[in-house]
Amino acid sequence: MDREKKIIRTSIIGIIANIFLASFKAGVGLLSHSVAIVLDAVNNLSDALSSIITIVGTKLASRAPDKDHPLGHGRYEYLTAMVIAVIVLYAGVAALIESVKKIIHPQTPDYSAVTIVIVVVAIFVKLLLGTYVKKTGEKVKSESLIASGTDAFFDAIISTATLIAAIFFLLTGISLESYLGVIISVIILKAGYDILMDTISELLGKRIDSELAKKVKSTVVDSFEEVTGVYDLVIHNYGPDRMVGSLHAEVPASMTVKELDKLERKIGEKVFEETGVIITGVSVYAVNTGDKESEDIEKKVREVCGKYKEILEVHGFFFDKEEKNYRFDVIIDFDIKDRKSIYDKVVSELKEIYPQYEVNATLDVDMSD
Repeated sequence: MDREKKIIRTSIIGIIANIFLASFKAGVGLLSHSVAIVLDAVNNLSDALSSIITIVGTKLASRAPDKDHPLGHGRYEYLTAMVIAVIVLYAGVAALIESVKKIIHPQTPDYSAVTIVIVVVAIFVKLLLGTYVKKTGEKVKSESLIASGTDAFFDAIISTATLIAAIFFLLTGISLESYLGVIISVIILKAGYDILMDTISELLGKRIDSELAKKVKSTVVDSFEEVTGVYDLVIHNYGPDRMVGSLHAEVPASMTVKELDKLERKIGEKVFEETGVIITGVSVYAVNTGDKESEDIEKKVREVCGKYKEILEVHGFFFDKEEKNYRFDVIIDFDIKDRKSIYDKVVSELKEIYPQYEVNATLDVDMSD
């Protein structure tokens, strides 16, 4: 079964389960005057709506690439997750307002054995549904399914809290319903906020997943003996199953254009085969070979940079004796506010050590692990 069919099937199962639970909870909640159970029912309906939106988003995302969108429409799935987050936030706000009203104008809940049984059933159904939906979402890399599965786990927690409140009321006669409703609202709002922020981060272009970055780099270095290092890896996410990127590879300065062209093509093929990432560009850093002076200067550059814990990496070093200069890239931690001052100190110190050579240092960006 392909990815689209798995997402749609999972979403349909979610719709059926949530409508079933919403119907029972709403009926029991109204009969027992339980605001928490009614809020649970409303939340189940929003979950069902989320599943419908997931299906629509998946259909839109699966549309073939066209002239205006040559890399496809995969980002529709992130927009879908954003809509789901807004729905969850709305449900949380509505629940909070209703709970506050009940605190101001309290009603005594009327629990029965049927109420308890239905809440227990809801807990088990939501746990099973949440596990199934989230695992499927992780397997097919669907942000919308992961969000729905996570939300289902929250529902199970909420229902558990409702059950505890019901038992507490039956034992003590003290109602915690309205206050529990406030807690439920906060949990819903927190879940909605997290989903929204994760989705916005994807659309803005968040940092490459560490494991993926390391796999791409190791694939290139381990597969091609000419490559001594891979840097400046940039991967753009155009949907869960479409990653496009570029990288810099350190290679011997003696390589010809013909050899580089062959190598770049092989790198693209190998990375796609191993990781599914489409490499659209391979740039190169030339590496000096068999030059003692070059080795000494590079060693000194790394020694100077090593004095600063804020400097994460130095790469792309090349010494050009004819042009009387040497160049390299330096990466400084993003958390440092004044990165330029550290860069200036490094360049200044190196100019004093090697006044006869020009320093061409690039303040690079920490793109990936």
